[in-house]
Amino acid sequence: VQLQASGGGLVQAGGSLRLSCAASGRTFSTNFMGWLRQAPGKVREFVAAISWSGGSTYYGDSVKGRFTISIDNAKNTVYLQMNSLKPEDAAVYYCVADRFSSTMAAGQSSYWGQGTQVTVSS
Repeated sequence: VQLQASGGGLVQAGGSLRLSCAASGRTFSTNFMGWLRQAPGKVREFVAAISWSGGSTYYGDSVKGRFTISIDNAKNTVYLQMNSLKPEDAAVYYCVADRFSSTMAAGQSSYWGQGTQVTVSS
């Protein structure tokens, strides 16, 4: 499974960004796509996960109510809409895919895309 993420950048606190991740290859070997993030000196953190059907979504506590994960099956693409961004949301965001959402919730995954930097200025 190959994952290509895009959409990171610099935004002011309170602003919004949308990340995208296109999946290709043996995507049928996975059940979930999602996002993890890691800031310098901090533990990798689970952000969100979604089933391929879109019927199941999961969020990390720190982003609930502000971030929304969605999926376009026709494009094999997952999106992360990030609103009300805070300086503490700044991190490298990784698109991931795995059979189990619990793996992602533990900060791990079988498949990883390249990271995309999100910077939030205060």
